[in-house]
Amino acid sequence: MTNSISVLERDSSDSPCYNEEMKTISSILSIQKVVTAIRDKKRRIGLVPTMGAFHEGHLSLMRKARRECDIVVVSLFVNPLQFGPTEDFKRYPCDLMADRKMAQAAGVDFLFAPTAEAIVPPDLETSVSVDKVASRWEGTIRPGHFRGVATIVAKLFQIVNPHVAYFGQKDYQQTVVIRKMVRDLHFNLKLRILPTVREKDGLAKSSRNKFLLKKERSVASILYRALQQAKQSVQEGEHDCQRLAQQVALIFSAEPSVQVDYIAFCHPTTLGLVSRVLRKTVLLLAVRIGSVRLLDNIILHRQRAL
Repeated sequence: MTNSISVLERDSSDSPCYNEEMKTISSILSIQKVVTAIRDKKRRIGLVPTMGAFHEGHLSLMRKARRECDIVVVSLFVNPLQFGPTEDFKRYPCDLMADRKMAQAAGVDFLFAPTAEAIVPPDLETSVSVDKVASRWEGTIRPGHFRGVATIVAKLFQIVNPHVAYFGQKDYQQTVVIRKMVRDLHFNLKLRILPTVREKDGLAKSSRNKFLLKKERSVASILYRALQQAKQSVQEGEHDCQRLAQQVALIFSAEPSVQVDYIAFCHPTTLGLVSRVLRKTVLLLAVRIGSVRLLDNIILHRQRAL
């Protein structure tokens, strides 16, 4: 950690990067000293919160932060609070060495990788709950999940004190929960929600994809086909959400290995169900293929009548 602070003290250039080599920091106190020194220099800090197992979706957030901010901090913490009792926390993929290489190649300045004991000590009693929007959809299937997400993201915002925080649209409900938390608790930062990064066949990039068996992976692109069908139908003038949901369900029914958790046409900020497509409506999908749950979404736009 001494090296990180000394780099800051030595730097006198106007370059947006303080150092050419990314620094890895595990201590909360150390990262707080670093970001305080950065803020004292009037530099703009971008934070990309992650749980590791980096893929192109994560890297796109890092590169965007690199273009928009003077300093990029990526947090890497597999959050035990967002896993339910039947979910395998220990199964979550982790390759710190590979993640370090990818983050450095993306232009990250600091990789903040704290221990579980530092972020979630045994005597932790405080949590953050965003009640209404977190209780729907994923919140119903995974009780307590978003309380775990909001608690740790709030801690990261407090520790790193970024000017901007970057998230992907793939986890749409999560972005709504975090946006509501930021507004309600008056966090002094901006949120940047970037488009979902996809494979060539349309499957959203996700750390969960590596758990798909070969046959299951070939089926998984069905989510993207379902989203595109809904988009096409809306563009052709179909605005009744029940009929749209039936079209999507019909696509899934063609694959016996796909079990649907929900097909939900929602208001984009409350996530309440809507009966007809609004000027802006989000379609949320959650399915199970084998042992893997996959989420995806699309924002549908109803054209104004001429």
